[in-house]
Amino acid sequence: MDIDGWEASVEAAARSLGAARFAVRSSGAAEDLPDASYAGLYETYLNVSEDGLAAAVRRCFSAAAAERVSAYHERHGGGPVAMAVLVQAMVDPVAAGVAFTAHPVFGDRDQTVITAVPGLGDPLVSGESVGAEWTVTGRDVRTSRPMPAGERVLTAGQAQQVAELARTIADRYERPQDIEWAIDRDGRLWLLQARPMTAIPEPVSWTAPGPGLWMRNFRLGEWLPEAVTPLFGTWLLPVLEAGYLDGMHDSVGVRVPFRYALVNGWYYNATPIPSPKLLARVLWQGRRRAVKILYNALIRVNRDPAAADRAVLSDLDRRWRETHLPVYRGLVADARIEAVTATADRLAQLIDQLGREAGIYLWYLAIVGGSAWKMEASLTRFCRRHLADILPDEQGGAQVLLRGLPGAQPVSTAHAVQSVDWYHPIATELPTAEVTLPDATARLTRLAAQRATAEQACRAALAGRPRLLTQFEQLRQVNQRYAVIREEQARDFTLAWPVLRACARQIGEHLVTAGALDQADDVFFCTHDEVLARAAGRAGALDAAVRERRERWQRQCSLSAPLALGRPARLVGDVIDRAVQEARGRGEVGEGVIMGHPASAGRATGPVRIVHGSQDFAAFRDGDVLVAKATAPAWTPLLPELPPS
Repeated sequence: MDIDGWEASVEAAARSLGAARFAVRSSGAAEDLPDASYAGLYETYLNVSEDGLAAAVRRCFSAAAAERVSAYHERHGGGPVAMAVLVQAMVDPVAAGVAFTAHPVFGDRDQTVITAVPGLGDPLVSGESVGAEWTVTGRDVRTSRPMPAGERVLTAGQAQQVAELARTIADRYERPQDIEWAIDRDGRLWLLQARPMTAIPEPVSWTAPGPGLWMRNFRLGEWLPEAVTPLFGTWLLPVLEAGYLDGMHDSVGVRVPFRYALVNGWYYNATPIPSPKLLARVLWQGRRRAVKILYNALIRVNRDPAAADRAVLSDLDRRWRETHLPVYRGLVADARIEAVTATADRLAQLIDQLGREAGIYLWYLAIVGGSAWKMEASLTRFCRRHLADILPDEQGGAQVLLRGLPGAQPVSTAHAVQSVDWYHPIATELPTAEVTLPDATARLTRLAAQRATAEQACRAALAGRPRLLTQFEQLRQVNQRYAVIREEQARDFTLAWPVLRACARQIGEHLVTAGALDQADDVFFCTHDEVLARAAGRAGALDAAVRERRERWQRQCSLSAPLALGRPARLVGDVIDRAVQEARGRGEVGEGVIMGHPASAGRATGPVRIVHGSQDFAAFRDGDVLVAKATAPAWTPLLPELPPS
């Protein structure tokens, strides 16, 4: 840049392009590396006149020393790198966008994903607009996301042209490409930029492992926010599932397995497939008890929660509270003492015993605590029909009646988990969250007062209709009671996890001593059979297998696993989704709105804080809006009380 006359040379070269306006773009030598990408850190200037070229080039070169680039250098251990500046003739596009020759989420190399916006593509690249999306597989062109306003940006033929251009470049360089393109007013397709895709996931197939609808966030899946480790998948998971069926048999007199499978390491669960054979087995083995319990806990609870409570659920709650919970606590206390000096064989036995009891506990959590959200659907229907003016959906609806309940608030416990996969540290092993939050007692008092005010308003509105008033009081009382029960049961489900983790790690230490592993935590990347064989004295190092499995697990954790696989039965449909929608309500979603599942009723405004895990706790502040893929009980320090509206 210090060569005399470079400005004039640039202007002369630009004139030879025959354009009136130009794009000035930077290109760093270290961009798009396998483990780093400087894309977006440098500068690009569009619609630059010939007179402004020199200034735009200077600003592009200056961006190489910008603070954000230096910070990126420091994080990735690099230093300043060479950079060039490109000057291109400006295209006046009717549409522009990007294209990936492999699916950026699922890694499918047979798919080209195209995103486009009207006019210049800068709003899309900068993140200001989400654009419309097409997925092209061979000659099949499908719109996978329309423009929010419904306008058409590309025809199917134009999308196919973009895909063919992108695939031509990928074939030439023999690796998936990320291209920027534009279509001008004459219909000509322009290639603006091409770069290799970085951090592309390995291609995986998300195929349902059997008929029906398979859900990731159902039953035990709610406690497994990412791919599971091999030891959990081959040991604790089957033990928990078997214990669940033991609990069902003790209560109902029959075992009706919920199907489960690991797909790319992620847990999926499906309801049993109804059949005459299954019905006959339930009737024969369970006798009248099975029919009574299943009818009330699965069907009647949605229509008449108070009646289901009187007939079945209150008795199941009593059995959990008076019999199983004390047994579970006692077993955990005894195992905690015994595990300190136990042999590897005895540690394995303790794991099986604790896992079975935890599985039985999971059954009670599902059948009793799980009734809470089914009851909410009934309460919500009633309020929408008879109390819509008193409890409008936009102000929380029926959920206001479930706020500030003593015993239903998040409580931090030593055994709280990030995941029931025992590889992950529990609450007491995590760094203390230095979060300054308002007084929880004052907030609870405020929420309880809001609930009491809403209750009184509902009673006043129904005062002239005694039958409806009685129905409302029954619904309110049973919903509030089971909201508390659900939190109580969920709170202690993981009582055994500190001991389970300790037992697994002690077995790992035994294997380190035996020369099978390098470090104790490697045990979580062994299989159940391998652990038992090495603990019994069978020779053989597992280091190579552990390394390969750890790497595969890390890749699986980076995948974006679909919430559901397969399709529900045609006549049954997605019963769970319908019930949740009834309980939580439906509303119009505006452009650019990110949707999630609310934890409670109300509205909040504040800075968004994306939290990936415990390493981000320290940055969380009072007033922040928490955004996460999923939360877990170990996150309770961030959620000391339900948010006020």
